[in-house]
Amino acid sequence: MKFGKKSICILNVGGTKYAFPRDVIKDFPLRRVSRLHSCASEKEVLEVCDDYDRERNEFFFDRHSEAFGFIMLYVKYGKLRFVPQMCELSFYNEMIYWGLESSHLEFCCQRRLDDRMSDTYTYFSEEDTKVEDDLRGEDVPENSAGTGSAKWLERMRRTFEEPTSSIAAQILASVSVIFVIVSMVLLCASTLPDWKTAENNSVEEHRYTESLEHPSGVIEAVCIGWFTAECIVRFIVSKDKCEFVRRPLNIIDLLAITPYYVSVLMTVLTGENSQLQRAGVTLRVLRMMRIFWVIKLARHFLGLQTLGLTLKRCYREMVMLLVFICVAMAIFGALAQLLEHGLDLEMGNEDYASIPAACWWVIISMTTVGYGDMYPITTPGRVLGGLCVVSGIVLLALPITFIYHSFVQCYHELKFRSARCTRSLSAEFLN
Repeated sequence: MKFGKKSICILNVGGTKYAFPRDVIKDFPLRRVSRLHSCASEKEVLEVCDDYDRERNEFFFDRHSEAFGFIMLYVKYGKLRFVPQMCELSFYNEMIYWGLESSHLEFCCQRRLDDRMSDTYTYFSEEDTKVEDDLRGEDVPENSAGTGSAKWLERMRRTFEEPTSSIAAQILASVSVIFVIVSMVLLCASTLPDWKTAENNSVEEHRYTESLEHPSGVIEAVCIGWFTAECIVRFIVSKDKCEFVRRPLNIIDLLAITPYYVSVLMTVLTGENSQLQRAGVTLRVLRMMRIFWVIKLARHFLGLQTLGLTLKRCYREMVMLLVFICVAMAIFGALAQLLEHGLDLEMGNEDYASIPAACWWVIISMTTVGYGDMYPITTPGRVLGGLCVVSGIVLLALPITFIYHSFVQCYHELKFRSARCTRSLSAEFLN
């Protein structure tokens, strides 16, 4: 520091004082503190801190005192961890203020910060973008044609993407849910033996020109038309077209809509030639792909959103669960095949003739399903079966505990966000 004659510098952070020798400030690990040494005037000092007392050589920082205390522990011992009962993002802001980065955190805290930042980006990035747009819009005249068009597109986007953003969005979401339910009921009813179609010949029951004459064909066409129009509008009003195409729910929408048009095209092209039977099988497969419409309900129901977010966060635990199951299947499957069939090839249990067949028995035993289609008949095989059931209970319970806690956390977060949107909707309704 090029001014001030005292050899002791005092840092006052949120009311907590720290005294340091003047020479220590120059090489202090925190960049903001070390910058004080190069300040040549009081004006430069006030650019680094919030206030300065020349007589006592005291620097005031209006920051979180407890967070700075943990940061000072990092300076002293070289280990940086989060403050208990403090938001990870708030502590990270304190770190950035003092000149630290996320890499200075311990590994466990780095993972917590990454998860929190990922959640914040997922849930609040659109709201932050909206705030930034509003701030940018303050400098633009309200009668500007570009601004009016941008606001209209933003309103349309929120109406189609966020069911709780407005009353119109809720009405649109309700209509979409009705169409999904109708299409699912129609798809399930079409597989009933007594379901009457427009044609008597089962081979030509998928011909598009005749199916529209039946009420079910008309209802199906209307549902597909609604889903197609909704998808097109959402694509038009989206900000980033590439990001729109990459979103999982939009891919599912495309997979649910495309089979209908492919089936219509194949029916028109095949007609009554020799490929009709093969085309009929393909059309039935494409028709069953419309079951993806059920996943569209994830846009409107908190439970499905919670399930999807939990699977996204717990992919490590899910992989660990699959590894446990695969290892157990390999071990118990090989032992079961050996004890039930391998030791006595002539009188052995034919249900365990191969390891893959024994693996089927292992998976239904570990999950305590027990269909009863195959079971061990030898005493060693039955002992192995008991061990398989007990180990399955233990192995499945270990990672499921982590998944359960993550599910509860995701549910509370989404519920909080939904409640906040509901309050905004109530204010809009009152206004």
